[in-house]
Amino acid sequence: MTTHLDGDGAAPAYHRLDLPEPPPGRPYVMINMIMSADGRTVIEGTERGLGSPTDQRLMRKLRSLADVVLNGASTLRASGSSSRLDDAALEAARAERGRARVPTAAVITGFGDLPLERAFFTADDFEAVVYAGATVPPERLRAIEATRRRVFRLPAEAPLPWMLAHMRRELGARVLLVEGGSATNGALADLGLVDEFFLTLAPRIVGGRDALPAVRSDRPLSLDRVAALDLVSAAPNPQTGEVYLRYRVRRD
Repeated sequence: MTTHLDGDGAAPAYHRLDLPEPPPGRPYVMINMIMSADGRTVIEGTERGLGSPTDQRLMRKLRSLADVVLNGASTLRASGSSSRLDDAALEAARAERGRARVPTAAVITGFGDLPLERAFFTADDFEAVVYAGATVPPERLRAIEATRRRVFRLPAEAPLPWMLAHMRRELGARVLLVEGGSATNGALADLGLVDEFFLTLAPRIVGGRDALPAVRSDRPLSLDRVAALDLVSAAPNPQTGEVYLRYRVRRD
């Protein structure tokens, strides 16, 4: 197990990772989340207050590897979302590799309840696309389309595999970074469509009864359906108290 650290020796050099080739017909799928020591991913509805500036830099470095950055609709409503890197060096490095300076942002929605006034829909410094479920009402679909963001309608059957295949085929996406929320993470994990899981363990105890885990789904718990992970790297940061964990999903 090897951990390549940045120059300050405190955090992994995520922007220099060598990722495996994507599986046939879809992007290589990475999830990135932050979680408190007691397993909570939000405080008062958002992840704000859990992570340090170092964790936020790591998020942007992981984004720099991606072709598409995906969020669920609940995350967009709660926190806003984009694919911005906010780092000229990361953007320049992408450009030197012949890629767009900023990845494409994407959101998936089952009902079309999206905050159309947010930067995801109004900004002109990154591309953004919407994957709309078959249950999105026509009037909401028209309102989303009026923002001039590209909208792709998901089929009623197997929407997530269709979305990933579309990203690979039509958007040229070889790497997809998923930044939550927990239901989006869970839906992908249930289908075996996650390849790597990046987790920042934050030195916080949040408590409460209703805070969300990093991965949530409605399928019954079963020992024979637990996804096994192989630890790729672990980097403690004595300055922030965080631990940066990288796992790869084991394929038996």
